[in-house]
Amino acid sequence: MINADPQELAKFGELAHRWWDPESDFKPLHDINPLRLAWIQQLCPLAGKRVVDVGCGGGILSDSMARAGARVLGIDLSTKPLRVAELHAMEAGTEGVEYREIAVEALAAEQPGAFDAVTCMEMLEHVPDPASVVRACATLVKPGGWVFLSTLNRNAKAFLLAIVGAEYVLRMLPKGTHEYARFLKPSELAQFCRDAGLELEASRGLSYNPLTQRYSLGSDTDVNYLLACRRAP
Repeated sequence: MINADPQELAKFGELAHRWWDPESDFKPLHDINPLRLAWIQQLCPLAGKRVVDVGCGGGILSDSMARAGARVLGIDLSTKPLRVAELHAMEAGTEGVEYREIAVEALAAEQPGAFDAVTCMEMLEHVPDPASVVRACATLVKPGGWVFLSTLNRNAKAFLLAIVGAEYVLRMLPKGTHEYARFLKPSELAQFCRDAGLELEASRGLSYNPLTQRYSLGSDTDVNYLLACRRAP
């Protein structure tokens, strides 16, 4: 059994041609990418590092990490976004990035301990078994290496802002992008990490101000949040 939801893969596949349009349905990803890239760089300078980007989609984060000097492998199970990512890398002349259609669990069995860092952003809330993804990420990273995760908290505020607000009121995202039952509390994700042998090093919240239409990183993890973990040396 592949740890993926066919409906989720199809949903993002249908939108793949718009992935690199900064004013499209993927505008939020373009807007938050500089923030998450800077946070990753702060904890784990990317130059010369080998990185795997799990659930890379059209490659927004993968491409930016390669431009920061990392050697990046972006993996996903949705074919169309991967083709878009490859085409963009060719057109933009991005070096040091490649893409592959493979499940993270399969890559972990194939290349355990092969990467200096693993990123898995905005993906855990779209899979049937997020704990399996976390275990695979922990297997992929070298001892002492970093694993960066981000997802959505599960509470009333997150439901109101991430689903009602973002999808139905502000229409920042297509309706049906998220399923509330799949959101993860930080405590749940942190437990997945500990169970996988990862040590939690840092966390940040990602907030959106509808008046300024800007995102920021801070201490508020009520809705979107990021965790940084390390595998024990």
